[in-house]
Amino acid sequence: MKDLWTVKYRPKTFDDIVGNEQSLDMIRKLAMSNNLPHLIFHGPENSGKSSTAFALAFELYGEDYERNMAYFNASDFFEQGKSYLVRDKRFLRILGTDDPKKISSSVIHIFKEVINEYSSMAPVDASYKIIFIDNAESLNSDSQHALRRIMEKYTTTCRFILSTTQPSKLITPLRSRGLQLFFTHVSDDKMIKFISNVAESENLNISTEGIDALVYHAKGNVARALNTLQVASIQPGNENIGTQQIYDATLGEQSENISKLFESMLSKNILEARKYIDQLILGEGLSGQEILLQLHQATVNSNEPDDIIAGWVTKIADTDLYLTESANERIQLEALAAGFCQIDTDI
Repeated sequence: MKDLWTVKYRPKTFDDIVGNEQSLDMIRKLAMSNNLPHLIFHGPENSGKSSTAFALAFELYGEDYERNMAYFNASDFFEQGKSYLVRDKRFLRILGTDDPKKISSSVIHIFKEVINEYSSMAPVDASYKIIFIDNAESLNSDSQHALRRIMEKYTTTCRFILSTTQPSKLITPLRSRGLQLFFTHVSDDKMIKFISNVAESENLNISTEGIDALVYHAKGNVARALNTLQVASIQPGNENIGTQQIYDATLGEQSENISKLFESMLSKNILEARKYIDQLILGEGLSGQEILLQLHQATVNSNEPDDIIAGWVTKIADTDLYLTESANERIQLEALAAGFCQIDTDI
């Protein structure tokens, strides 16, 4: 079985990262100064936040960076809860059991205990260690206040990196403890160069039109571009990859629930739309922005009149803006569904 290209081509060093030059330059300077503060990376999904955190650890600690870096995914803690905790061997000693039914402590209490313990341990062979918390928007208020106190207490032994797609969900005292750096998806010209290099490395024969189609579909998302290109490359008879092959590869990427959500919005069935929004967020684990991207594609591919499509796209764009400032993605998506029902009367 082939390796996933998103893993195979994951950046290891700063030089491997595509785009976000301004934030990377700042991090390089901080790493060289040996005066690294706590950091808060914010930006859309798959914009390079996690890759940059691991590249920073590699820059500071070398090949054995994992000795001085701890990674935690807040969404795993607070959305999967105890069923996730018992699967992670790092927590077995703290929990004392691998049976979630026997865990009496709350998830919040366990989170505080885990982070406090990892923060208090001295680094192996460095001035400080890095604790990287991904999807920090999943932390509730109590856990954020506890994290703020831990960050203040153990400044001499560790530095925290928080990564989030929704900085507005972080409490102000927590945001003020770290240097905030914005990440965004890469530009088309950098994406073209990246795809061309991957195609050459994989001995793929992809046309200029195929690259353009892939860039249009990926919209700056490197992970999406790699997944689509890999799917296109393994289809039978796809020795030459062009526009059609890229289009065929993208057909399987859209969730069936997106189509059902779109249909329920067209039929003005708000209750049905809410059900599919829940399935997409809770069942499939899609972020609000990922849902919007797929809704945008469904809208563009519909056979409705241009003025109707234009109204839909405008509302999707407005919702995308609201998501960056909102504390609840579900509310914004439900508002979008309600707004779709009014398009024909607004125009």
